[in-house]
Amino acid sequence: MTIGPQELIIIFGIAVLLFGASKLPELARSMGSSVGEFKKAQKESEKSLREFEKSLNDPIPDKTKVQETAEKLGINIKGKTDDQLLEEIQKNAERPKEVSEP
Repeated sequence: MTIGPQELIIIFGIAVLLFGASKLPELARSMGSSVGEFKKAQKESEKSLREFEKSLNDPIPDKTKVQETAEKLGINIKGKTDDQLLEEIQKNAERPKEVSEP
């Protein structure tokens, strides 16, 4: 079902009766800015969605130097931030090393 020219004329006539001829330009302006804001928000959300999809498809980044160092020291790195790992590395460095006597 499409709106033809006759229906548009009727809708325009009803709008003139409801809002008055002096209010129509202001109403059209506000509707135009609303549509513009909607399109802007739609583009932003589409861009955000594309970036999110891209991040899902990107390969997992390599380990950071902190993670590599922690692994070399035998520290479990799963689920830990670099800051947490740094604290554990510091604690590990402060601990006196066990020296086996011959």
